[in-house]
Amino acid sequence: MEHRLRAARVATYVYFVLCGTLMGAWVVHIPAVESRVGIGHAALGGLLVLLGLGAFAGMRAAGSLTDRLGARTVVPASGALCAASLVLPGLAPDPWTLAGALLVFGFANGCLDVGMNAHAVRVEQAYGRPVMSGFHATFSVGGVIAAGAAAAAAATGLGPAATLALLGAAGLAVALLAARSLLPGTAAPADAAPADAPSGAPDAPADGGARRRIRVLAVLALMVMLSEGAANDWSALHLKDVLGAPASTAAFAYGTYAAAMTVGRLLADRFAARHGAVAVLRYGAATAALGITVAALTPWVWAAFLGWALFGLGLSGCVPQLFSAAGHADPAAAGANVSRVAGLGYLGMLAGPAVIGWLTHLTALNHAFLLLTLLCGTAAGSAGVLRAAARPATTTDRVPAPAGGGTP
Repeated sequence: MEHRLRAARVATYVYFVLCGTLMGAWVVHIPAVESRVGIGHAALGGLLVLLGLGAFAGMRAAGSLTDRLGARTVVPASGALCAASLVLPGLAPDPWTLAGALLVFGFANGCLDVGMNAHAVRVEQAYGRPVMSGFHATFSVGGVIAAGAAAAAAATGLGPAATLALLGAAGLAVALLAARSLLPGTAAPADAAPADAPSGAPDAPADGGARRRIRVLAVLALMVMLSEGAANDWSALHLKDVLGAPASTAAFAYGTYAAAMTVGRLLADRFAARHGAVAVLRYGAATAALGITVAALTPWVWAAFLGWALFGLGLSGCVPQLFSAAGHADPAAAGANVSRVAGLGYLGMLAGPAVIGWLTHLTALNHAFLLLTLLCGTAAGSAGVLRAAARPATTTDRVPAPAGGGTP
């Protein structure tokens, strides 16, 4: 039993690292692909929207599929498709084929994202204590692996297509090999609807109150992930354009934010086990609100670094707790609920840079960040929803894990 659970936990780590590596491999090759296809930044921006739309569609599809077929089927299949499709952008000869490649890759990535998070919820339930934030921390490890692999490939003279093909082949092998350690069974039958669910909606939460909680969780995910998206694109520009820092110094703004977020996610599970998910979201979002306010209003570079660090540290545990609460709200529809929360949150991450950019037409960039203060403050004030939505498993209701393997 314990060996089976440990193996399932390690396998979940593997898929989070895989997802981060595959996405990171695409990100580090964006300039080369842009040059190969012969497009400008504006056209590339439009094509990246298609990547996001594909991911959103994949998230929506994977939710119900995970509940019907089980994560042990959906996760490796999604991982294999994501790995196999990684090479497509590197082979695209023109914008139209690149658009199709990004749609396919985005769709597969969205499926993997929801499937692995749904399985992470099952592992967390089986352990009977918070482990979700640790999984999310390892996603960043994948980005480091992708950057290192790309640098090594470039040093040997490999082109983008060859590098993406090699990373995709390695990812395909990893996706298939790790599948045997995933937890089998307990996927909701395709024809089994909760007692209070309307006909034709087998993956709906069991009651109106649960449905409302899932909607609230999704809106909170949108707020938090919109804040994350804004930090990804605007943190370095903030130091450079607002505070006048050199480009070499400004680049460390995002690095400070990302490092603080990774450290926070490594610590968040222990904090959640001791103080509860509500405290993680409430104090985390409040810390993020304080951090972005400091970054927005300070005239000093060192204080801006402190603000971005607090912002990353505060946000670090919020999304994992929201995903965990969505999965625990109704175990029979965990995949569908995670897909609802993750899907709206992902739209928020895509919208974050654009929203801040639009606000800069009305006010200074640093003052536009005060919108993030408002969003994080609202999330902190709404943290009580986790008290009703999330119910971590106890040692008496752990998911049984049979000794033998087998598909669900």
